[in-house]
Amino acid sequence: MLVIEDERSIADNILYALRTEGFAVEWKALGLEGVAALRDEEFALVVLDVGLPDGSGFERCKEIRQFSEVPIVFLTARAEEIDRVVGLEIGGDDYVTKPFSPRELVARVKVILKRARRVSVPAAEQTTLAVDEKRARISYHGTLLELTRYEYLLLKFLVAHPQRVFSRAELLERVWDSAQTSLDRTVDAHVKSLRAKLRALCAEEDPIRTHRGLGYSFEPA
Repeated sequence: MLVIEDERSIADNILYALRTEGFAVEWKALGLEGVAALRDEEFALVVLDVGLPDGSGFERCKEIRQFSEVPIVFLTARAEEIDRVVGLEIGGDDYVTKPFSPRELVARVKVILKRARRVSVPAAEQTTLAVDEKRARISYHGTLLELTRYEYLLLKFLVAHPQRVFSRAELLERVWDSAQTSLDRTVDAHVKSLRAKLRALCAEEDPIRTHRGLGYSFEPA
């Protein structure tokens, strides 16, 4: 795992807690150093401070999402709702507010790693939409979609359950790692973004169907 945190005392507590649970951990004090490390080697998860001296952790997250779908847990001293929403919508997986318990952080990390491997797409006839789980990517009409982490997980989950209607609350619980810190509009925003990307490739189809007052479903072509 990779910890990107500029305060040494906080970083030491995180490193100790994770290593005590058997995780191998690497520490970087600056965001740019962390991004460079992610380009050079694979990590199972990133703990990313929002208030870094060389730029916002949100900006570093956007950079990471350009080339990696590694799970990201934000650390921040800000607890406003808008910050949580922004962090989750740009590709974060969880949001922990300082001061926090290292044991709670470890517990959240375990949940994220478990859920990252939870959703499985059964073999099925998908003539227009193909899920490649090993490479964590989805193709639509033969074209690879450029998806954020949660766009990928949401679309993969819906594809795995064709024609079944899921409420926003169910999608938050089944796809997002911290449903209690997410909002219904987070699901709506991701569905809107997914639809735009799908329609850009095929304007005639709309495989994600809205059921007013109920939620969303995936309707195969």
